[in-house]
Amino acid sequence: MIFFPAIDLKDGSCVRLLRGEMDQATVFNDDPGAQARAFQDQGCTWLHVVDLNGAFAGRPVNAAAVRAILDALSVPVQLGGGIRTLDSIEFWLDAGVRRVILGTIAVRNPDLVKDACRRFPGRVALGIDAKDGQVAVEGWGEVSEMTALELAARFEDAGAAAIIHTDISRDGAMQGPNLDATLELADAVDIPVIVSGGVSSMSDLENIVAKSANHNGTIEGVISGRAVYDGHVDVARATALLEVA
Repeated sequence: MIFFPAIDLKDGSCVRLLRGEMDQATVFNDDPGAQARAFQDQGCTWLHVVDLNGAFAGRPVNAAAVRAILDALSVPVQLGGGIRTLDSIEFWLDAGVRRVILGTIAVRNPDLVKDACRRFPGRVALGIDAKDGQVAVEGWGEVSEMTALELAARFEDAGAAAIIHTDISRDGAMQGPNLDATLELADAVDIPVIVSGGVSSMSDLENIVAKSANHNGTIEGVISGRAVYDGHVDVARATALLEVA
């Protein structure tokens, strides 16, 4: 498995939200490049980045901050938030992003996402953000009638590199992930799934490793943000723990 420290970008700074509320943002670093280098120096092998302003605006907003992160790193980066056209997908892949994460557009325009998966094999992931099991879109500002399982099944044979599954009610709340829902999703599809939302301790990571071993679905990795900034999850220890899982 891969451990992904998370950098969420709002107004050019590294922040964490509470349950996806933009007015509940805590700023942890106003230098995204320096924060990315710190995570890499601590031993991470991937970085997860989200343009929060972009997710609400429907277009990339924090491009300068993302470029600073890319310039600072040698490890691969996956990027989501406001990426909703083939042009923006190609732009970020050409800029050095290893893979893009498509969320809202997977609901609004599934054919575009499938086309992107064909054009850029292994470099397109799906972001499935759920609230009470229903998929949320537009920066989590709207909840659709589609369930997370239904959306994942729609892309079963599309060639998506991974699914990032986030339970919004857990995100930033330091209450542990909704692992049962994520494992159910992983068991339902052949696409590797990444756990996101609420991972708050090394014990959470140990629990993910233990429980995923008893399931057929593939858990590719785990994302953690606030717990890393707060010191509850150590990047080096987390990376080493998941690497052997």
